[in-house]
Amino acid sequence: MEDEHIRIDDLSSHLGSLLRCPTPSAFYGVFDGHGGPDAAAYIKKHAIRFLFKDANYPRALEADNNFVESVENSVREAFPLADLALAEDSIISSSSGTTALTALVFGRLLLVANAGDCRAVLCRKGEAVDMSQDHRPVYAAERQRIEQLGGFVDDGYLNGVLSITRALGDWDLKMPRGSPSPLIAEPEFRQAMLTEDDEFLIIGCDGIWDVMSSQHAVRVVRRGLRQQDNPEQCARDLVMEALRLNTVDNLTVIVVCFSDEYDGSSASPCHERGQQQLRTRCCKSWSVEALCNLRSLLDNGGGN
Repeated sequence: MEDEHIRIDDLSSHLGSLLRCPTPSAFYGVFDGHGGPDAAAYIKKHAIRFLFKDANYPRALEADNNFVESVENSVREAFPLADLALAEDSIISSSSGTTALTALVFGRLLLVANAGDCRAVLCRKGEAVDMSQDHRPVYAAERQRIEQLGGFVDDGYLNGVLSITRALGDWDLKMPRGSPSPLIAEPEFRQAMLTEDDEFLIIGCDGIWDVMSSQHAVRVVRRGLRQQDNPEQCARDLVMEALRLNTVDNLTVIVVCFSDEYDGSSASPCHERGQQQLRTRCCKSWSVEALCNLRSLLDNGGGN
């Protein structure tokens, strides 16, 4: 299992006096490792330091009229800091890397930063809104950037090796340090101001998106919420649906609900001082080995 994730439902309490920020505040991350689990585990362990201590993070967001720009700049700075830290850690193999997708919620602001092929999907009145772009060589803008930097795409792989075009680590492909590389750690950003139309957010690694569309995933979660209003079960439902569709990759899914209760047609957000509330968040992770065992169990008629 090479995936890692972070779930901090109350960022203000977690950070204490480190900064003041609008409420509610939350931080989520999914890191899909490759070349071993070390890079993803390292980023999970040190993500708070990179984002909120080492980077030039604004310390009093409530007093900053340009806090969206300030937060984005600090997150943009944190990704290469984390990337360099992986290069400098002698314990981390130079062939180990990880994708990184983070989601920050400050009041009504949702800010997603992504490097790699994990995906964040917002459900807005039942419609899927992609909050990230999969960074793969088939993405025309990424392919153009790769070729301009002297790289190439072979059978859908960057330099014939990686199926992604942005990642932290993988320093055997980025060396020497300081030289332009087709593989970069720079994140792309998307943001949304949440309204009562926004029901929930799904964050998942590529094991989910390899076998289902964003809209398909939204339908699975929305149907589950209508039936039993249990986001944890919805995360399981997404895992089981990916398994049914024959995924072969590790699976990590985070479901973030923005409503107080689900009425079967649309979300019903709670409001406090004009800010949308986060009700519950759930994550489910499965390794390839666990998926194979589960598939064997189901094939033998043992699943309920």
